[in-house]
Amino acid sequence: MNLDFFKTRRTVRSFSPDDPGIEKISEMIEAAAHAPNTGNMQTVAAIITSDPAIKEKLSPLHFGQPCVVQAPYIVTFCADFNRFGQWCSLRDASPGFDNLQGLLAAVIDASMFAQQFCTIAEQNGLGGVFLGTTLYNAGQIASVLELPDRVIPVITMAVGIPSGDCPVGPTPRLPLRSVLHMQKYQPFDDKEIDSLYAELESAASSRQFITENNKETLAQVFTDVRYPRESAEAFSESLAKYLSLYL
Repeated sequence: MNLDFFKTRRTVRSFSPDDPGIEKISEMIEAAAHAPNTGNMQTVAAIITSDPAIKEKLSPLHFGQPCVVQAPYIVTFCADFNRFGQWCSLRDASPGFDNLQGLLAAVIDASMFAQQFCTIAEQNGLGGVFLGTTLYNAGQIASVLELPDRVIPVITMAVGIPSGDCPVGPTPRLPLRSVLHMQKYQPFDDKEIDSLYAELESAASSRQFITENNKETLAQVFTDVRYPRESAEAFSESLAKYLSLYL
């Protein structure tokens, strides 16, 4: 069993101007579509964006991350009830997925689709970065991509050939004992929490985050700067309105 590929993979945010080709990306999407999904209903879709004008419109919705414009391809993975619902209507069937259960199932399926594409891309010499900003501005992204009703953007990935100045080595991860529980969940005491996060907190990148953001701890970077409560609540309200059909 060779797990080194997964343990040493890295996120790529800077891309070469060379274009890997739409044919290659399309072939990878086709292979990724074989990821597991709920009941083989395949309620997923992927939108490949390479048009600079459309990427410019998407850029502010992804908080101006440079990779949105720089990467040759932006792939938006969606939960797609539109196609499946149309098929059901043509076959005298009445789908009942306009609810939370249906939404979560399709979001999980789109996530697995995206992850499989990411792995395939990396195994074929490409690099990419997941943009966790998709759900923050899902309604606006749907408008830019002209998504019909019942097609919901879930995850976006910028993908291309890594540039020469990409960081080397994987991003620090918590030790196995922090995520693996045997038989049932085993809560941690404070001393164990300190131990679990010690290596992550001492990493050079983490210390840099703390200094750059003028904070005392890495946890404060997450709670006060990167993901403050005020922003989360505002985006949650916007997302709930957009997803009102399903909630």
